[in-house]
This record gives sequence, structure tokens and C-alpha cells, in this order.
Amino acid sequence: MPDFSVRDTTPELMDTETVTFEDFRSCLEQLSQSNRLALGYRPVLNFLDQLKREGRLTTGRPVSIVDVGSGYGDLVRRIDVWAADNGVVADLQGVDMNPWSAKAASEVTPAGRPIRWISQNLFDYKPERAIDIVVSSLFTHHLKAPELVRFVRWMDETAKLGWFVSDLRRHRVPYYAMKAGFPLLRRHRFMQHDGPVSVASAFTERDWLATLSEAGIPTGAARLDRRLPFRLCVSRIKD
Repeated sequence: MPDFSVRDTTPELMDTETVTFEDFRSCLEQLSQSNRLALGYRPVLNFLDQLKREGRLTTGRPVSIVDVGSGYGDLVRRIDVWAADNGVVADLQGVDMNPWSAKAASEVTPAGRPIRWISQNLFDYKPERAIDIVVSSLFTHHLKAPELVRFVRWMDETAKLGWFVSDLRRHRVPYYAMKAGFPLLRRHRFMQHDGPVSVASAFTERDWLATLSEAGIPTGAARLDRRLPFRLCVSRIKD
């Protein structure tokens, strides 16, 4: 039985096991389905709605948005739809260190959309132009604590308007729900193993507060919000 008072360090199969592209893509497809059913895009889109209401997206040029750990690219494509619906001209990038993510995302991205897929380690990534907004979803639990501090610093130095992180919250309820539910739903074997592991390795509010402090984010400058189902969102809008 996991000790939910501390993070688990069990490696995820998706990060360590070598499989065919078709097998990897199948897992990404199922992950995107689960994310859609769990309303996983809503927190990020709500953040963009807030920036638009405050008039921060009127920059006189395309608003540059980067999704870190973009995977299948479903969040980026959803942001593309949001931008079109809201009259926002956007330049979108998805960054993921696994080159198969970019390949899989490209296959299902309509031609002519303002989206670029970049296969690179985040900390080696050098943006070609100024980045206005950095977002990530279900990414930070893959990082070790020092890497998370480095990621927060990178976001705060890179994003001109603000940044938004949406991830799992470490808790026994989603852990056991995934452990029991994914086999019943015949989810990909990676999901059956990695789903519970992801929850056990996720960060809590206490972890995030310590991370923000170590990263040099001023007290009160970032916001922590719990979202259903068992999501923890961390965001900052720049002054």
C-alpha cells in the first residue's frame, strides 16, 4: 500500500519501455480520450478566458503559447479551437522530448493550422521568438523535485504574460480508482501501470508551496487551485 504522505519514485513504463510507434500512439490516443472525458482541458481554457477578459491577449501580434509535455497534442489542438472561437490569433507550439509524440500529434493535426511540434528536452529548448504563455497538463509529475523547481524558474523567466500547470493531486481515491478502473475498461497496459503510479508521484499543495518558494516566486504571486477530478492547478499571471 503506497504511503501518500511522500512521493512515489516508481518509473512509468511510458518513460522507460521501448515499444513500437503504433503501440505508443495507441496509448496516446487512449490518454487523450480519458483526458477529454475528465474535462482535463477546462482548467487551461479557463485560464485563457481570464487573460482574454483582462485584455492581456491584445498584443498586436499572434499570441505565442507553448505546451510543455504535449504528448498527443490534444491540448494544443483544443487551444487552437478556443483561439479561433474567441478571435485570438495564436502561434502554438507543442514541446515533447519523445519524437514519436510529435509524429503522432502531426498525424491528427489539420493541415494549415498555426501549430508546430518540437521534439526536444524542455531544458534544451530555445524559443525562436518571445513566448507569451506556457501551459502544461499531466506533465510535472514526471519530474523530480529539483527538476520541478528548474521548470518553474524556466516558465517564469520565459512566459511574458503568465503560465499555467494542471496535474494530478496525490491522493488515495484517484489512485485506487485508476488501479481498479483501467483494467476493467481495458485501457492500454501502460495506462494500467502508469495511471496509479502517476497519482502516487504527483505533487501536493505543500510540495508546490515549497517548490514555488525555492524557485524564487514571490509569496502570493502564484495561485493554487483544486479542480475536479483530483486535479491541482498552479498558475501565475504576470503584473
